[in-house]
Amino acid sequence: MEIVAVPAFSDNYLWLVYDPASGETAVVDPGDAAPVLAAAEARGWRITTILNTHWHPDHTGGNLAVKAATGAIVYGPAGEADRIPGLDHPLGDSDRVSLGAQEAEVIAVPGHTLGHIAYWFAGDGVAFVGDTMFAMGCGRLFEGTPEQMHKSLRRLAALPEETALYCAHEYTLSNARFAAQAFPDDLAIAERLTVVEEARAAGRPTVPTDVAAERATNPFLRARDVDEFAKLRLAKDHFR
Repeated sequence: MEIVAVPAFSDNYLWLVYDPASGETAVVDPGDAAPVLAAAEARGWRITTILNTHWHPDHTGGNLAVKAATGAIVYGPAGEADRIPGLDHPLGDSDRVSLGAQEAEVIAVPGHTLGHIAYWFAGDGVAFVGDTMFAMGCGRLFEGTPEQMHKSLRRLAALPEETALYCAHEYTLSNARFAAQAFPDDLAIAERLTVVEEARAAGRPTVPTDVAAERATNPFLRARDVDEFAKLRLAKDHFR
């Protein structure tokens, strides 16, 4: 598959996913229709599928316009079906979605929202994780519990280490600075902070990340139990 980042709003990444064998294209979390429609048209790609990870408007706000323009089929979490505009196929844990010959397994990852899901294309070694895991971070607990998010992060971290993780926001610099404060003596975190600072200073994106990098440097994966995770998440909520 060919994957293209489409920047939107202040820090969102909307993802176009193209299967060259079939010519089918999915857009993951189209919070804004205009940039993804333009990016697909510029490449001659035909959008057939919308994959939503959760209901937040910066992830679903463009659903209806993309659907109207392309006839795309909308997939999203069954637990948030009443909040996903244009939803055609509600999905739950272990369900499967096809894009041409490529197939994604749905992984339930509640925490940021109660119905949040991720899409894991095992054959291509990629996962679209929405706002559950970020590079060196994780999503805020707007609806779920620390127990849910802790479990969700562990599920994603258990994927093969080479799996590329496509998250939905460019939050890495703030996340890396928090990680360096939380673990001031950690050489791997310090080294990654330097790399991230250089990338952002040059205007380069820091995502996708991968499972190996997150196992090594994501502070929320360092939590030994739910209580430790909750303390880290609360500290990040107040970090500036």
